[in-house]
Amino acid sequence: MKKLLVILLLAATITSAQSAGATGLSFLKLGSGARNIGIADFGSMNGNDISNYFYNPALIALNNTTRFSFTHNQQLFDLGSSSISVASNVWGLPLALNVNTTSVDNIEIRSQSGPATATFNANFFAATLGSGFKFDDNLSAGIAIKFIYEEMLNQDASGLGFDFGIVYKGFVENLSLGTSLRNIGSMSELAKESTNLPSDFRFGGEYSYPLESAKLNLIGLAGFQKYLEEDNSHIHTGLEVIYDDFFAIRGGYITGYESKSLTAGFGVQWKGFKIDYAYVPFEYGLGDNTSFTVSYTF
Repeated sequence: MKKLLVILLLAATITSAQSAGATGLSFLKLGSGARNIGIADFGSMNGNDISNYFYNPALIALNNTTRFSFTHNQQLFDLGSSSISVASNVWGLPLALNVNTTSVDNIEIRSQSGPATATFNANFFAATLGSGFKFDDNLSAGIAIKFIYEEMLNQDASGLGFDFGIVYKGFVENLSLGTSLRNIGSMSELAKESTNLPSDFRFGGEYSYPLESAKLNLIGLAGFQKYLEEDNSHIHTGLEVIYDDFFAIRGGYITGYESKSLTAGFGVQWKGFKIDYAYVPFEYGLGDNTSFTVSYTF
């Protein structure tokens, strides 16, 4: 009974800002990179940012440089997540690797009403390796495999998930369309029951509108997203305004969540360095989500 109460408490803790559903491993729902989180947490459709690759692995095919990034995401209830990403071409094959560690600290243990008898931390880990393939100048596809591990109160489990993606750019100039299916797989048993992965379908587009006379580039994004085992679906819309390839401001709106809807952020870029920041406010006194990413393109 005690272990069951602890597992239920952890599930409530890490999913309280998400829509209700039948899946666990909610750390896999966290956004990839502060730039994407600031633009409605959908995933940009261009290959110029390494964090995009983990929303849609088809974008890995568009990479012809070596990129590195570090992201830290701090959420409510002592939930912290950090990830390191690297992408490069290895013997002519475009590859991208992301390693994520997430923890929920100071979870209280109670066997009866009253003060907690102890506390513990829940730890999660995922390593994702992906590659993309260009069929022609307009169409690319990609696949990624991820190793997933979860551990809490001397219980642990592991599993594998797969991501698939397609990106197409041929319909209208400066318009990119993409679709992805992520977290398809399974886990071993944790406390006599396997955790379901939050399988995720996305379809959307991104349009870039440069204003060269004003040194501006406007990037609009919109898309549909649904976790396959949950009832709710979500519409993501976002806008990024970039000035002189140096400074960017971002905003977005997401439907279908009870506790969050708005996203915002900014970024600066100088030569190969980029620093991005995102802020997502939560309602009902749940706190705020802040993320920052530091990246470098060689």
